[in-house]
Amino acid sequence: MEKLWTGRFHGQLDAAADDFNSSIRFDARMAAQDISGSLAHAAMLAAKGILSKEDAAAIAEALGDIRQELASGELAINPASEDIHSFVEAELTRRIGDAGKRLHTARSRNDQVALDLRLTLREECGILDAGIYGLLNVLCKKAAAHAETIMPGYTHMQRAQPITFGQHLMAYAMMLLRDHERLVQCAERMNVSPLGSCALAGTTYDTDREMAASALGMAGLSQNSLDGVSDRDFCLELASVLSILMMHLSRFSEEIILWCSWEFGFVSLSDAYSTGSSIMPQKKNPDIAELIRGKTGRVYGHLMGLLTTLKGLPLAYNKDMQEDKEAIFDAVDTAKACLAMMAPMVDTMQARPENMRKAAAGGFINATDCADYLVTKGMPFRSAYKVTGELVAKCIESGKTLESLTLEEYKAASELFAEDIFEAVSLEACVARRRSRGGTAPEQVRAQIAWVKERMAAW
Repeated sequence: MEKLWTGRFHGQLDAAADDFNSSIRFDARMAAQDISGSLAHAAMLAAKGILSKEDAAAIAEALGDIRQELASGELAINPASEDIHSFVEAELTRRIGDAGKRLHTARSRNDQVALDLRLTLREECGILDAGIYGLLNVLCKKAAAHAETIMPGYTHMQRAQPITFGQHLMAYAMMLLRDHERLVQCAERMNVSPLGSCALAGTTYDTDREMAASALGMAGLSQNSLDGVSDRDFCLELASVLSILMMHLSRFSEEIILWCSWEFGFVSLSDAYSTGSSIMPQKKNPDIAELIRGKTGRVYGHLMGLLTTLKGLPLAYNKDMQEDKEAIFDAVDTAKACLAMMAPMVDTMQARPENMRKAAAGGFINATDCADYLVTKGMPFRSAYKVTGELVAKCIESGKTLESLTLEEYKAASELFAEDIFEAVSLEACVARRRSRGGTAPEQVRAQIAWVKERMAAW
């Protein structure tokens, strides 16, 4: 297939080098965006009198046909093409002759690919955001059902204080809200048109960059032509946003993996999102959660790969930048797949409140409330802390809990203890008293759900 850059060269590119140089395998996914950019460019050229109305009409009709045939599968992309831009231009020229050759006036593949990539990733941001929205919906629904389900909260992986399962789930909802905000801001900064920057220095033609950008729904223009063709900050930013998103999904997956183990027994995963062992018939493995956790490293790797690729590049365009697409496309596809798996996995996950309550009762996680009780009776907190610590030590020795101690045992530690200590150390009361904004009291969990839903309604 004839290259777009023939003329200067007399010899043929080595076949292996040609394959090594080709990007059609991964940039073919930008075909629709490449055609959209070409349609906007052709309309602008015609409006400025650079292209005849007849040629512009022929180009628009043929490009529309190519787009439709690609979508239906009637037209297949030629794998021998160097890139998607070459394929579309060659197919266009094959259909309408010289008019197709005029399309590339006042344009370079450098600004063309920069535009295509921005348009493609802009669409992907919308799909990713829909995935975040879906998972948030599931978390809010699940949290509402378990706003009063008591479980142990942990620090240092040690039982610390009683919380509700709903409160725990809403912590991940807050993370996802931030992921949404970052994704929206990334898409806004991405929505800038480099078209018209040409190879690097702009063009001698009297073009209207604003017209083309507006036709593509882009909010602005790149203000420097060298930056326009060499900027890949939007790829880095999206890879960073996705890395943070994947970190959140990975942390959640790690907890789900722990929770569904026999040691915890807090949840049970649906058979639809679990697998078995080829040798151990009793096993039910959380493979989907483990894969999400594992794929997080893959997305991190793409971020580091992009940063490393770009760190030493002089202005403006360099062929190294062809490496951006495989990395960012795979990061996008991985994050989309993980969101698509996480939402139904969590939705079908069954909580086991009795096991959560049992674990909460056995970890002395109401010790802080016991100390606070003494403080309300007039004892300095540091003294109350010591008395409660001694009580916990005695409970451990005798196999008791703070809830099962007798009043006489309490009074032996301090005369300030009275009958109302049992209400104070009740796990339900411990949770209900934590009514501070954002706390774990059921009313506060419901307030958090309402707060998140309010923000989701504004998407």
